[in-house]
Amino acid sequence: MDTMRIDLHAHSTASDGTDTPAGLVAAAARAGLDVVAITDHDTTAGWAPAAEAVSPGLTLVPGAELSTVSIDPGTGRQISVHLLAYLFDPTSEPIVTEQTRLRLERRTRLRRMAERMAADGLPIDADEIFGLLPEDSPPGRPHLAQALVRAGLVKSVDEAFADYLSPRRGYYVARRDTPVEEAIDMIAAAGGVTVIAHPFAFSRGATISEDTLAELAARGLTGVEADHPNHDAPTRARTRELAGELGLLVTGSSDYHGTNKTIKLGECTTDPGQFEELTSRATGFQVVKG
Repeated sequence: MDTMRIDLHAHSTASDGTDTPAGLVAAAARAGLDVVAITDHDTTAGWAPAAEAVSPGLTLVPGAELSTVSIDPGTGRQISVHLLAYLFDPTSEPIVTEQTRLRLERRTRLRRMAERMAADGLPIDADEIFGLLPEDSPPGRPHLAQALVRAGLVKSVDEAFADYLSPRRGYYVARRDTPVEEAIDMIAAAGGVTVIAHPFAFSRGATISEDTLAELAARGLTGVEADHPNHDAPTRARTRELAGELGLLVTGSSDYHGTNKTIKLGECTTDPGQFEELTSRATGFQVVKG
């Protein structure tokens, strides 16, 4: 029997991917996946249309990627933490309230960044960008990157991030994200499970320390994403080693964004045994089987 292919980190047009939720599910089936998770940023808006599109033989895991932050104990610096949350009750009042705040935060941030670019003479129009987005979607820097590509200022989304959208550039505006400890508690209270995405992806910027990961494990974190396109082989091995020491589950995922990135669905996958254990610990929502 062939090994199950499980990808637990993918984005749709409900946030900053280029496939609709239904299109994401269809793409997962074409890629030969057995399981795919929809993990849009700070929203569950894609859950229903994705669930309706699940084909026979495919399992959908409803989830979200939460914008959270950790404080480095040594420097006091804020470290961005991408927290994957799965199978939580999407009607939980604290979660609905916080996701609503974060989406508004994202919209305000994108507009401020676009206005800074326009003031600098770049052909970027915030209203035009928002006009292309689904209503109440959580816009992010990839949407601004796409506008830079359309304007002919860069050739790719990656180039836009490097040249215009990184924290080192004057156009960058910070967000006020959820403390990661609060997010872990909130998802657990809603019956969900949590996994830190690409925890040691140093190429993306500052990362949490191993000591902080240990503290989050003690707080109730469920797992850690070891196999990810932004983790090299030594980082993946060390992340697995830490997971074993801390009693954390281990996942692997593509972090698929459609044509916004070159990553393909199923580029990194999760062990079936780890997946079964992960889902068995969730009580807030169920997987959707085709």
